[in-house]
Amino acid sequence: MQDDLLVVGFDLETRREVHVAEQPPEYWKQRGYGGTEQLVCFYCFHGFEAATGTRVPLVTRGRLGGKVRRHFAHPSGTAPDGGHHPETVWHITTKHALARWARTQPGVAAVRLEQWTPDHDRRADVAVRLEDGTRLALEAQRMLMTDDAWRARHRDYARAGIVDVWFWRPGVHFPHVVLDERLPVWFYVASKGSVWTAFGRPHPRRRRWWEAQDLAVFGLHHPPCPLDDLERQAIPLGELGLGPRGAELPEALHSKLQESQRQAREEAATWRESEARYARQVRAANQRRAQAARRPAPPPAPVPAGGLRCTVCRRALAPELAKAGRHILC
Repeated sequence: MQDDLLVVGFDLETRREVHVAEQPPEYWKQRGYGGTEQLVCFYCFHGFEAATGTRVPLVTRGRLGGKVRRHFAHPSGTAPDGGHHPETVWHITTKHALARWARTQPGVAAVRLEQWTPDHDRRADVAVRLEDGTRLALEAQRMLMTDDAWRARHRDYARAGIVDVWFWRPGVHFPHVVLDERLPVWFYVASKGSVWTAFGRPHPRRRRWWEAQDLAVFGLHHPPCPLDDLERQAIPLGELGLGPRGAELPEALHSKLQESQRQAREEAATWRESEARYARQVRAANQRRAQAARRPAPPPAPVPAGGLRCTVCRRALAPELAKAGRHILC
């Protein structure tokens, strides 16, 4: 199922947006097309590709565990000409999905849609306040942004003391300045209710790599560096965490990163120790040579009375042969 086929439901009785997974199909059947008809299309009712207030009761399609996930749909012939705009569908679906997800996270005190920053410079798609006072802005970005446009919004949030977390529509090219800022990139696949991100693959280990300041990049790392080779990771939205620094990887993926980086650090430590051991050996050899050069030469052997004599032939013996005690040919 494609993202542009998704339909968000709106309950006329509770006056809120609803998701198909919140209740069993029988519940929605009673309230949708052919029932009380209080379950209508969110987009049509709110004036997207239709007049504001348009009521189109919905049907439920697909089945749990089936090839097509359960979803709301317009009855045949009731959708706007050409359907709802894919970017509109993705943005609204994602915004509400992020709000539902944030409300399930531990440590979250409040979640509000379409919330302005205190200085009214920016309006977050989903504003989150944690119990420790941290404020987050969850942004569902459906269109391409330039580096300058993203940087301006990022700095406005930072100036307001808000941590901005960006979820991009699949297929949209995100500004690579995001990676320059050492921030992760999250893509939300609305039709699957999942997020994908990317790990940076280990950097090539070039000459003396073990001396690098950041050894983590020689293992899998997140966020990736600009121009990294990437390893894609898909994560159900419900398994993603939310904390003071933004979205957080599940424990299993976090452990995978830590293990890869631990191995890189251990290999670097082995190289450093090998290099240090070699340096110690060189210093020791140099010290031995220096000590040998400073050591005084042994005194010459005393010459016996009557001069040196060959122990074999008893003739006079040159001083150079004193150690041998005989002539070469004797």
